[in-house]
Amino acid sequence: MSSTTTGVDIDLDLLRDHLVSIALRAGRMITDARPSTSSSNTKKNSADLVTETDQAVEAFISSELRTLYPGFSFMGEETYQPGQKLGPEPTFVVDPIDGTTNFVHRFPYVSVSLGFAIDRTPSVGVVYNPFTGRLYTGVKGKGSFVFDVPAGHPQERRQPPSRDQGTKLPTKELTALGGLDECVVAIEFGSDRSGRNWKTKTDTWARLGRSKEDGGAMVHSARALGSAALNLCGVAEGVLDAYWEGGCWAWDVCAGWVILTEAGGVIVDGNPSGRFDIPVTHRKYLAVKGAKDGEGQKELVKEFWSHIEGEMVYEH
Repeated sequence: MSSTTTGVDIDLDLLRDHLVSIALRAGRMITDARPSTSSSNTKKNSADLVTETDQAVEAFISSELRTLYPGFSFMGEETYQPGQKLGPEPTFVVDPIDGTTNFVHRFPYVSVSLGFAIDRTPSVGVVYNPFTGRLYTGVKGKGSFVFDVPAGHPQERRQPPSRDQGTKLPTKELTALGGLDECVVAIEFGSDRSGRNWKTKTDTWARLGRSKEDGGAMVHSARALGSAALNLCGVAEGVLDAYWEGGCWAWDVCAGWVILTEAGGVIVDGNPSGRFDIPVTHRKYLAVKGAKDGEGQKELVKEFWSHIEGEMVYEH
């Protein structure tokens, strides 16, 4: 149970089960849909897509949550209004399809991302990829887990899996972290492809990949997979070592934030500011996987910061 500033006690485990059930049914809506670029439109430019399925899935999720928790607030990507703020009240923070471009192109790195925040702090997270059946969950203070939902099952009838049916994260044994030259780093183009932020991203990417003899970090490699939520889950698992991003919103990261931090990972400022404590609404993020006794995490963060060329600027 968790006590909130509103004086309401919330059973976070039960809430997690509700979110899993909703995510599985939303996933079925996504896999049953047949999107095409002709049925999509853009929010800002040709790289920022929204489909009818995004809107339908969010409407379904919102309706289900309002029925179950009528007194809670809701922040969703498709219904967000400029100026809307994440407040201290219990709030669902939702991205119905994280990875819409992948969804349109039928690249199976797509997720339903359902987060829940109390006092603006991510407290429950559920991320589900309906194409692979990979389901991630996290509850603040109670760990995070990954499950495989068998393909072909009528997901809308399935019971939420219990913890003993899953694998506790991270799936790889924790060790001390080395340097960036031992890391696979997730990065993303994003939809903002001009100006200061784009220059910071491209200059930093170049430096991360450049040889050490030429002043670079020479990371093992970089991955641009197209879903912030799944990237955070990959760092939580330990299959990705770090994820650097600017331009995401709270609904992109809230659920994955819980899953990663409960797996021992950290999320810090994506700019080289020295800030290790940032809000979920910060929009500039660097996520680093867990380490045995935290050894090497701060050093890896500081090394990454040393290779950032410039500074990202995004309005909250």
